[in-house]
Amino acid sequence: MNCKRFAVGTSLIFVLAIVLGSALCACAQDAKGPYPSMAALDQYLMDRNAEIALARSAAPDAVSREANVLVLGPHGYETAVEGKNGFVCLVERAWTAPFNSPEFWNPKSRSPVCYNPASARSVLPLTKMRTELVLAGVPKEQIIEKLKVAEARKEIPPLEPGGMAYMMSKQAYLTDRGDHNLAHVMFWVPNTDAASWGANVPKSPIILLQQDPVAPITLFGIPVGAWSDGTPAPVN
Repeated sequence: MNCKRFAVGTSLIFVLAIVLGSALCACAQDAKGPYPSMAALDQYLMDRNAEIALARSAAPDAVSREANVLVLGPHGYETAVEGKNGFVCLVERAWTAPFNSPEFWNPKSRSPVCYNPASARSVLPLTKMRTELVLAGVPKEQIIEKLKVAEARKEIPPLEPGGMAYMMSKQAYLTDRGDHNLAHVMFWVPNTDAASWGANVPKSPIILLQQDPVAPITLFGIPVGAWSDGTPAPVN
């Protein structure tokens, strides 16, 4: 796959947003990469009003203006705005990437995402839990184990049908690669392979972004040709 075409390194999440460059492109990099450990906390935090605005920019205004908005605090995500439509917008950081991503600790990463109601109920809790563990200083290996225990105890909600999210912010910084950004939408489904969606093949717009190491969830992404404000966005 051409890395410039979908050089998304930090979405989270979950994506995580991800943050998807190494998982999507399989680009060879030094095992440690430029971010071998977590930076100082203040490098990941933002001005509250700026973070609210950036979070809303993930989706078209018709969606995000009545969404819940979360902001990152020292211990995890906090509700900054109570919404009405069931969507939840926030700015994910690099640790929502695959755990082996060389940009897992990239403090520049800012990945605005707006979860629809189904994914807000069933995917977002996993993102929030991961973030709380990261900010508590838990090592990566232990984060995975703690999340697996939470999954086994059913402390993580099961995936709901119809989960999707917008990542269409013009202001996002998803990865150090390429143009640092790509307007796209994401879909979560029960574990499956790329072939079942025709993903990751020449001329297909569909990309298998991540298979979660904890929950039986597969994340697909589809680039779109516009930013959330309606202006044209590159798709190649």
